[in-house]
Amino acid sequence: MVGGKLKDRHIAMIALGGVIGAGLFVGSSAAIASAGPAVLLTYVATGLLVVLVMRMLGEMLLFRPGIGTFVDCIRAAHGGGAAFLAGWLYCLFWVVAVGAEAIAGAVIVQDWIALPVWLLAPLLIVAVNLVNVISVDLFGECEFWLSSIKVFSLLAFAALGVTALTHLIGPAFSPIANLTAAHGPLPHGWGAAIAAVPTVLFSMIGSESATVAAAESENARDNLARITRRIGLRLTLFYLLAIAFILTIVPWTTVRPGLSPFVTVMQALGVPGATLAVSIVVFSAVVSCLNSSLYITSRTLFGLAEKGDAPRAFTVTNRRAVPQRAVLAASAIGLAVAFSSILSPGIIFAFLLSATGAVILLVYALIVSAHWTMRRSDPSNPAFTLPFGPLPNILIVLAIAAIIVTMAFQPSQRSTVFSSLGSVVLFVALYVLRRQRVKKDLP
Repeated sequence: MVGGKLKDRHIAMIALGGVIGAGLFVGSSAAIASAGPAVLLTYVATGLLVVLVMRMLGEMLLFRPGIGTFVDCIRAAHGGGAAFLAGWLYCLFWVVAVGAEAIAGAVIVQDWIALPVWLLAPLLIVAVNLVNVISVDLFGECEFWLSSIKVFSLLAFAALGVTALTHLIGPAFSPIANLTAAHGPLPHGWGAAIAAVPTVLFSMIGSESATVAAAESENARDNLARITRRIGLRLTLFYLLAIAFILTIVPWTTVRPGLSPFVTVMQALGVPGATLAVSIVVFSAVVSCLNSSLYITSRTLFGLAEKGDAPRAFTVTNRRAVPQRAVLAASAIGLAVAFSSILSPGIIFAFLLSATGAVILLVYALIVSAHWTMRRSDPSNPAFTLPFGPLPNILIVLAIAAIIVTMAFQPSQRSTVFSSLGSVVLFVALYVLRRQRVKKDLP
């Protein structure tokens, strides 16, 4: 792993706030509108999945100290082919996120500054690129403050919710009536709650990326153990608390897809400047995710290059031990993705989003199966403390399969499933070609 000196406070805030993004502040509106109050159960189930995956990842990293990231865990358990596939799918997911977040941030800034999106998006990528290239310390400091804005905003929203529920502010309302409005807590049945899982899951994805940052910290082993045990549970509690306040303060029928439910709640309570306040928070969340996406992509490329699964040029570091070529490559590809959303939003950009939409599910399945394999190799090792043996592993793999099948039966998600499967086939083919070339070059 590359060198670096991320401080413990950086790791703590990156782990907690790094995952919280526009998926919660805006994207949750789609899940609430489609499932109603039952979406709380969706968040519970999805949060449990994230908690278990992180717990398994932590046990593997403790079982094999110094092993590195989850890609290295998969390599140790399943071999180079699975690690090649997981690493490149992960890179693809996050490099597309770089472009998507840059466009989202540019759209927000355009409301404040009269400049075109095609200019603002590259400026955001260049700014974040500089933060990542200069030093890991600067990345950590920027991410610390950006994550702090998100975390403290959620805490302020929670305080607002408590005062509203105790009728200290805002108009009178009945939490029970809001939860049971329009055909009760299950207005569209259990099917809608299950169908909302992909939307909720994609808003919570990224917890595993905190292990990449932890590996570059001052106390890597302690941070890895602490993060993997706590981040999933804390993240789930943050999400559940926020969604619960939304559903109890306003009727779920007033939440509109694409419009932040936080704005809906604050406007209902008569909070002045609600739209601007949430826009600032969402912008900080977008820039934070853009910053993290570039960091994660570059470090994953660096790790792949170290193992010969990516061009060796990506292992070159500057005098501050930052893999600058990997950062620049990730920035360039992210910039291309951003421009594809401007030049061809309905074809190229839509395809890129679809081609990465479900790949993270396969990565999670490989993490879970790697944990199962490692545990079987040494079941008495004290690193493995997850109860009930292989049962959690089996249930998670089945749950992931069920999510993919559910997505395949939804017209709006079907293209995502098949395009993502196309990405898997592409990287499997590339690995086969790579193997054949290596065999050919052997004496």
